[in-house]
Amino acid sequence: MNKYLFTFLLFATTISFSQDKDDEVQLKNIYKTALTNGQSYQWLDHLSNKIGGRLSGSLNAEKAVKYTKEELESLGLDKVWLQPVMVPKWVRGPKEVAYIEAQPGSKNEVPICALGGSVATPKEGIKAKVIEVESLEELDSLGEQKIKGKIVFYNRPMQADLINTFHAYGGCVDQRASGAKEAAKYGAVGVIVRSMNLRLDDFPHTGAMNYGNLPRRKWIPAAAISTNGAELLSKMIKWNLDTQFYFKQSCEQFKDVESYNVIGEMTGTEFPKEVMVVGGHLDSWDLGDGSHDDGAGVVQSMEVLRLLKKTGYKPKRTIRVVLFMNEENGLRGGRKYAEVARQKNERHVFALESDSGGFTPRGFSFDANDAAFAQVQSWRSLFKPYLIHYFEKGESGADIGPLKNNEIVMAGLRPDSQRYFDYHHAANDTFDAVNKRELELGAATMTSLMYLFDKYGVKTQPQPKIKG
Repeated sequence: MNKYLFTFLLFATTISFSQDKDDEVQLKNIYKTALTNGQSYQWLDHLSNKIGGRLSGSLNAEKAVKYTKEELESLGLDKVWLQPVMVPKWVRGPKEVAYIEAQPGSKNEVPICALGGSVATPKEGIKAKVIEVESLEELDSLGEQKIKGKIVFYNRPMQADLINTFHAYGGCVDQRASGAKEAAKYGAVGVIVRSMNLRLDDFPHTGAMNYGNLPRRKWIPAAAISTNGAELLSKMIKWNLDTQFYFKQSCEQFKDVESYNVIGEMTGTEFPKEVMVVGGHLDSWDLGDGSHDDGAGVVQSMEVLRLLKKTGYKPKRTIRVVLFMNEENGLRGGRKYAEVARQKNERHVFALESDSGGFTPRGFSFDANDAAFAQVQSWRSLFKPYLIHYFEKGESGADIGPLKNNEIVMAGLRPDSQRYFDYHHAANDTFDAVNKRELELGAATMTSLMYLFDKYGVKTQPQPKIKG
């Protein structure tokens, strides 16, 4: 071998080994700092227990904006600001009431909750016979003759044999989102939807629904019923086809109000015009305090910047934490952030979102080109000591989605998902359901990925050569 070539290869190998060692040391420092001197759990404690549920347009959402802005300012970032965004204001009102009446005078009360965006029932409530369906297609096959004047009960459960519970959720959420709109077309007077939950319990799970282009005069009330309640209702209908269902809810939609995305920034030392984003959504549903969805993602994203500063790392690229408002019932915050970024001709090269709960991190899913994904795969050994093994192509996150273009790499933190839908959009999504160590491990894992993308940049896809 040519001695000059040998010397070059030896030098390159030495540099590569040195870089790997530097990265190992930095990741170890990040994890150690997160687990021994973390801040995410304390932030979540305040967000959940001192403020509570943060539905868009609510007083609690305003408090959360103020609190997180102040906390980001205390970190000594280069810039912290609020980005105005108009959001919907939907108010649940007094607790909903429901019961099953299989025979006159026999009432079995069941837990329900109005779906987000639903209209109220009449003041006296609604009572009608129930027709059970498992899909929108089954609804269509029955037609107006069998549906008119009845309450449609959607009872398709999440598919239990799917290991990825988000796939199970995606397989049945259409009945919640579009169930009322479709049932109203056939003359239904109301809709009851089985909660998106893999276990049997007494917690109804809310979530967004919409009426599409349906005229307002045809809008009908929609509510979720707990899985135990759904099982009972289904049995009673089979026992007696004349079973009736009563429910009453007093929710109301008001005019849009102004709210804010909360943004903090560390300016890049070498490539300040290359922007990297990490974030979660600050709003939550109102039944619990939104600790998993998405208080965990909020505080983990804040912790990314704190850990980088705490470990003495100075980013090459501009790193922003964005706490998005209104993911749950509108995605207004994510769209506004992307809109302003385009107006300012900002170049976003990487975006990471945490919106899958504060459980043990398993890895990431990536929306990336082949070159960038190969780059990520080369880092797997760095994450192996921390039991992070999941590096797959897939979806990233709803709030960062509007940033998508041909250049940006987008990623979503993927914690263990088996328990997530026990809490998702329900009253038991509270601070006590979050494990401190799991939350901190997630923050460290996110910080490590941000560090690597900042240090090495984003690999671009080679462009094909043009002949001629």
